[in-house]
Amino acid sequence: MAKHGKELALACAKAAAEIQAEDIRVFDLRGLSSLTDFMVVCSGGSMPHLRAILRDVRGHVDDWTGAKPANAEGRVDSRWVVLDYIDVMVHVMHEELREFYSLETLWGDAKEIEVPEA
Repeated sequence: MAKHGKELALACAKAAAEIQAEDIRVFDLRGLSSLTDFMVVCSGGSMPHLRAILRDVRGHVDDWTGAKPANAEGRVDSRWVVLDYIDVMVHVMHEELREFYSLETLWGDAKEIEVPEA
């Protein structure tokens, strides 16, 4: 059974943590964004790491919840990929791009959800 919202966002964060994604943060955008309810942001330091994060988030989230991304935007070689689960958007970014775009600042009004330790 596919999960939605907060449970799905936390499953995405847990999958990213298991492959050692860096600085994983989850934001509740309900009431702030018409695009999605939750946003997960995480980083990797190399192309192979970014590929592994994407592979494991897709695979583990599907195994754990039955959810598959409705869409994926970007490519690993662009160093920023978004997995769109409708209720949850997962931004997998190279650490340099993440620092440059600072999505956390853009959504500064969003409530941050604590991510349990993996």
